[in-house]
Amino acid sequence: MNAGLLFELGIIIIFIGAIVVLAAFVLLFLSSIKSGKVQGGGALIIGPLPIVFGSDRESVKTVLWLSIALTTLLFIVFMVLYFLGR
Repeated sequence: MNAGLLFELGIIIIFIGAIVVLAAFVLLFLSSIKSGKVQGGGALIIGPLPIVFGSDRESVKTVLWLSIALTTLLFIVFMVLYFLGR
């Protein structure tokens, strides 16, 4: 693969991510109009440490478990790739 192709692929993935985030906000807005109650949370993973935030306790617990699972999965993938590359 050449550098130009990888650059274009990266830009396309960034745009797809932005579209997914925009769609999530629109769906959240539409659901809040019907019920009037919105719950949500998020995680910022810096290195191996997740920083979790949310609007209620249940959202924070869900996002915390998902971020721990993602961090563990990424650690396993990196270790497998490291040992395959040796």
